[in-house]
Amino acid sequence: MTGRLIAFEGLDQSGKQTQAEALRDYVLSLGRECRLLSFPDYETPIGSEIHRALHGERDYAPDVMQLLYVSNRYEYRARIEQWLADGVVLLCDRYVASSIAYGEAQGLDRAWLAAIQQFLPQPHLTILLDIAPETAVKRKATNRDRYERDLALLSRVRESYRAQAERGEWLRLDGERPRPDVSDDVISAAATRLARP
Repeated sequence: MTGRLIAFEGLDQSGKQTQAEALRDYVLSLGRECRLLSFPDYETPIGSEIHRALHGERDYAPDVMQLLYVSNRYEYRARIEQWLADGVVLLCDRYVASSIAYGEAQGLDRAWLAAIQQFLPQPHLTILLDIAPETAVKRKATNRDRYERDLALLSRVRESYRAQAERGEWLRLDGERPRPDVSDDVISAAATRLARP
């Protein structure tokens, strides 16, 4: 059975982890193997450097930050390829579209951001949980990192996500709705993809 890679994208506090966990439970109920991945992974060497930068211990330019984010995903490339070959369903909390959205919002070239990720396994489906920046702030009022505190940046990130959703194999959902309603739509879309050979 062919593996599937499904990426959840959106602003922080849009419900990515919650919906990924709900979809994982559904996939497991079908008797399929499923793994959750979350990027950045702060446990890796590159991920720990990202954590330092997000919390003011480093001061990297936007292009360097995105190269770190992308490198963090490449740390997983071989494992992702093997899991997919083994038929595993992979659910990613953030993936390639995040670098495009956040990088583009900081003035970086979208084509370059896509090109440096072209050798990563690409998602079979990307689910955008679309919320307003103000909602993200309400849902997490304290301990926000430098991106989470910048409402103007988050507005540009949202616009990039929406533009990406128009161009590819995406499902855009209103993340402001009640969680069970969003979960129903996520599971319905994923079930269609999982049924494909």
